[in-house]
Amino acid sequence: MDHQIHIIGGGLAGSEAAWQLAQAGIKVRLSEMRGVEATPAHQTDSLAELVCSNSFRSDDPHNAVGLLHQEMRALGSLIMAQADAHRVPAGSALAVDREGYAEAVTRAIANHPMIELVRERVDVLPDSGAVIVATGPLTAASLASSIGEATGADALAFFDAIAPIVHHHSINMDIAWMASRWDKGETKDYINCPMDKEQYLAFHQGLLDGEKTEFKEWEKNTPYFDGCMPVEVMAERGVDTLRHGPMKPVGLDNPRTGRWPYAVVQLRQDNALGTLWNIVGFQTKLKHAEQVRLFRTIPGLENAEFARLGGLHRNTFIQSPKLLDRTLRLKSRPHIRFAGQITGCEGYVESAAIGLLAGRFAAAELLGRSFARPPETTALGALLNHITGDADADSYQPMNVNFGLFPPLEGARGGRKRKGDRKVMMSERADEALRQWMAESEAA
Repeated sequence: MDHQIHIIGGGLAGSEAAWQLAQAGIKVRLSEMRGVEATPAHQTDSLAELVCSNSFRSDDPHNAVGLLHQEMRALGSLIMAQADAHRVPAGSALAVDREGYAEAVTRAIANHPMIELVRERVDVLPDSGAVIVATGPLTAASLASSIGEATGADALAFFDAIAPIVHHHSINMDIAWMASRWDKGETKDYINCPMDKEQYLAFHQGLLDGEKTEFKEWEKNTPYFDGCMPVEVMAERGVDTLRHGPMKPVGLDNPRTGRWPYAVVQLRQDNALGTLWNIVGFQTKLKHAEQVRLFRTIPGLENAEFARLGGLHRNTFIQSPKLLDRTLRLKSRPHIRFAGQITGCEGYVESAAIGLLAGRFAAAELLGRSFARPPETTALGALLNHITGDADADSYQPMNVNFGLFPPLEGARGGRKRKGDRKVMMSERADEALRQWMAESEAA
């Protein structure tokens, strides 16, 4: 079958993109390496295999990922349809029978008359023709090299060093303060959380004692590098190492004491809206529950709500906010789109969602039709905007969908409303925006 578009990668993003294109009447060639060559993580050659968990996380429509579920269902998502069809009991979470779900996705793709499923390894980015790259976090080395050549070697990461991100409204600014070191310039770019000696020593000991996660087998030979050293590894190098590194207090006058603290934890703005703040230098292998417990001992973060917790693992992703346009096309080679985890979205649902959008953008382009981007107040729009320009490009790291990516509710950033009320209001706003956008898209 002659194809109109070539999709590389048959994970959740590639499968969803292929389905959206095929449903629009576009002939698709879907290349999947598994079946010819195994990966270190996958156990089968089924498309859209869930490697780490059978959970699509919360299905509550007042949760950001649950809202994303709803939006994808409304747009005819194959991934969500099969997840719903193979659901198993898990309370408010959407968990699935992994084997049944993956086999059903594979059958749907393989049996679609507009899709040619080819088991092959693609080593080089195609020079022409419409292409979607959806190869995921374990992209083969040869293709990763080709992507590096197209994007610039420094724009492709192989080790994912993630620091925690905090919702701004949950930071106690009666304790923390805004300032840059030595008050350089007129801007006060950092939120600073002060520690006295006793607090610092207790925090340091907590880093040493905290329970850590282990590297997966395929990650073990990937060495640390200085730019992503886990905070607990720095702590192991000496009691004052952190005070001379990411927790250095020099040049930061606490306005409430007029003196430098013994140590400082700094947070840097992580998105254009100013709703999310990254804890600087705090990439970590601490288990998630341990992170929440320990990081809430930091003065000013006693009630911190985390949009993302820290981590360090083998991954492959591009610097999407700098490299991709607003419809997921590679700026330097616009015949190529990227989708899924390689764009820097985190999570199965998010990967499929970006695959859905990449497929719809590509279908509209091939059919000569317009397809407006989803509104920024929807889960799809907020996630897309984060990936394609709203995130800080230089510190860009993978991110799950969360309400911190959405524009704030009108008035006081939404922060003065109760947490539950704020989520309900954001979900209702998203539902209305999606309905209006879909109606306008159908009328176009």
